[in-house]
Amino acid sequence: MILIIDDDDAIRASLTFLLKRSGLTAKAVPGPKEALDEVRLQEPELILMDMNYSLSTSGEEGLELLRKIKIFAPSAPVILMTAWGSISLAVEGMRLGAFDFITKPWDNLALMERIRTALHLGSAQQEDKGGNAAGRGFDRIIGRSPLMKEVLDAVTRVAPTGASVLITGESGTGKELIAEAIHLNSPRADGPFVKVNLGGLSSSLFDSEMFGHRKGAFTDAWTDRKGRFELADKGTIFLDEIGELEPVCQVKLLRVLQDRTYEPLGESIPRRTDVRVVSATNRDLHTMVRQGLFREDLFYRLNLIPIHLPPLRERREDIPLLVQYFTRNTGSRAHFSPDAMEYLSRLPYPGNIRELKNIVERSLILGGSSGTVSREDVIRCTGTDTEQDRPAAYAPAQTLEEMERGRILRALSDCNGNVTRAAASLGITRASLYRRIEKYRINL
Repeated sequence: MILIIDDDDAIRASLTFLLKRSGLTAKAVPGPKEALDEVRLQEPELILMDMNYSLSTSGEEGLELLRKIKIFAPSAPVILMTAWGSISLAVEGMRLGAFDFITKPWDNLALMERIRTALHLGSAQQEDKGGNAAGRGFDRIIGRSPLMKEVLDAVTRVAPTGASVLITGESGTGKELIAEAIHLNSPRADGPFVKVNLGGLSSSLFDSEMFGHRKGAFTDAWTDRKGRFELADKGTIFLDEIGELEPVCQVKLLRVLQDRTYEPLGESIPRRTDVRVVSATNRDLHTMVRQGLFREDLFYRLNLIPIHLPPLRERREDIPLLVQYFTRNTGSRAHFSPDAMEYLSRLPYPGNIRELKNIVERSLILGGSSGTVSREDVIRCTGTDTEQDRPAAYAPAQTLEEMERGRILRALSDCNGNVTRAAASLGITRASLYRRIEKYRINL
């Protein structure tokens, strides 16, 4: 559907007739209020929009409407209609994200050519950008920013190969989704995709979990058990939080990657494995290698093809798309006000997409019953100091490592120094907590 926005009855009628005669579906509305009602219900394929309204000769009302449209319909191309003397206004509109502009009076053939071009490019972008399927699994990767396009281009190039891939990026940036997309677009797509969280796997459980065991191999081994490498045979194994892997386990993993063989506990005959390895970490493995905390040979085995996921604060133009995606997934019919969306777009998001998802869901619970989530609703869900207009928990000078160290100190204090209980409260293993205690030089 093409949305026409113009306060002139004759222009609305002529454009509607022109588009319908060309086989296109059109709907015409007279002003900003009606236009926003439409885009909140459904994102149009394209918008034809006048920049001047009867209450505004400066065009400011048109610019403000364009800003709001780009919040609620960020993917819809907008063609601006303006008088010749207001070309500077149209240029400003282009800076705000409009696709093109045309001056009044226009030539119908020229206008239809621009409309078809916009629709064609919009369709191509729907197939190529994040947020819409350009490949299997891409429909859940939301984003059309240049940084995300680079990521998806990299996935498209590397997926058909058998190369090991190391996905890096902060927590909550969507590394698992990228790993799954690599698998789904590879020749192994019909095989299994097996995920392993190495951050929650202690060295005592590593062999059994990864390689399996035979009945009687150890106490409580009542039956045979397949390991993750056996389960992933002919498919892909995703090693998440590879930076948390303990040194003794790094050696065992390296052997599998070098020889493609392993031995289940209680069995002496090596087994071959045919898997593709995709790993991910939020840690700086280069630094860990220099510090002797991660094996250099294992690093180069894993890092044949690196893919880095940008944090959300570096791709803020994707935030409205993500908010709309999460809202749809909740089944809510509510929408975020322009002020709320603008506020969401300015938050720092140390927790990245995962944090944004939680904020959206909490905001919908708090303010969604009214049909509109306000800026104040979002502020209450983020713990914002309204006077300073930023989340009180987000100290600008505080790094992620400082935040993690502070959280560990609080957990240890709450548990009276009991490492086991503190690890449980943090949702990590005791071994992982000890590594962090050593990293941050925390005295017990």
